[in-house]
Order: sequence, then structure tokens, then C-alpha cells
Amino acid sequence: MWEKKEEKKEESLLKELCGDDAKLYYFLSHHLYLNPLAGISEKGLDILTEEAGKSGNFRPAMDKAIFEGTQNPGERERYIKVIQNLALKAINALEQEKEKVEKEGLTDRAASLGKRIGNHKFISERTEDIINVASKFYNEKLVELGEDVRREVREEERKEAERGERRIGELEKAEREARKQERGGD
Repeated sequence: MWEKKEEKKEESLLKELCGDDAKLYYFLSHHLYLNPLAGISEKGLDILTEEAGKSGNFRPAMDKAIFEGTQNPGERERYIKVIQNLALKAINALEQEKEKVEKEGLTDRAASLGKRIGNHKFISERTEDIINVASKFYNEKLVELGEDVRREVREEERKEAERGERRIGELEKAEREARKQERGGD
């Protein structure tokens, strides 16, 4: 039940940020992370881009570039160019793969690749909109995560204080018992 409420809250925030732009909402609802710190690779963007060039999987590099673009507003234009460049590289790789599978008669795979190409074209054309909405979404998520972390820290501090009080109580009880035995032994 709690998860359903969280999902609706996230959908609501994203819908609000996207307004009437259904395509942008659809794209971002499938590409943004509820916890970007956990979902996005810790590897550097250069490493992810290099790996993408070898594997043909540009998603981790794209996710990292979008996130970094949202967190570095002073470098937003640079990240827009990086994202568009990654999208173009992905389109080229996917088009080559699509030609290959079409020659092999794998129409389902070709259709899937066609959708992915369309997705990357959308990224290339709408990069600025993606960054603008993702920035607001991720900033809100990071604030919430910060509150969650602070809440967890406070809870852990409370538990530690309770453990400390129990240890003190146990020590005091042991001391009372020892004094009692000393008095009884006199």
C-alpha cells in the first residue's frame, strides 16, 4: 500500500513538472530514478561513454549525463551537447544493428531497435526540456532522500542512546549486586 502511494506521489510530481507534454512525461517516467544516487552508476561519464562505444549500450552514460547536467546548472549547455552527442552515437549504433537484423529477417528485433532509435531521436531533439524537468525532479528527490537520511541517522542515534542507557542500567545493577554481596559477606 505504501509503495502505491509513493508511486502516485512520484507520478503526480512528474506530471506536474511535464504539464501537458505527454511525450516528455512518458519518456521521463521510464528514465528517471526515484533514488538517483543508488540508480545511476558511480563510474565517471568518460568511462561510461567509452564502455557504451564498445557495448552499444548508451543508457548508463546517458543517465549519468542527464543527472550530472541537472546537478551542475553552470555547465548545463556542455551537458546538453554531451547528451545530444551520446544520442547521435546511440542512433548510429542502433541503425547499424537494425540493418543487420533486418537482413537476417528478425522483424521483431528490428521493430524494437526502431523504437530505441526513436527514443534517442527524442532525447536529441528535447535534451533541454529533459534536463529542465529532470533537474526539478531530481532536486526534489535529493531533498527527500536527505530528509530520509537525516531521519535514519536520528533513529540510529536514538537506538544507540537507548542501548547506552540499558548498559548503564545493567552496570548500576551489577554494582548494586556487588555492594549487596560485600555487605552480606561482612
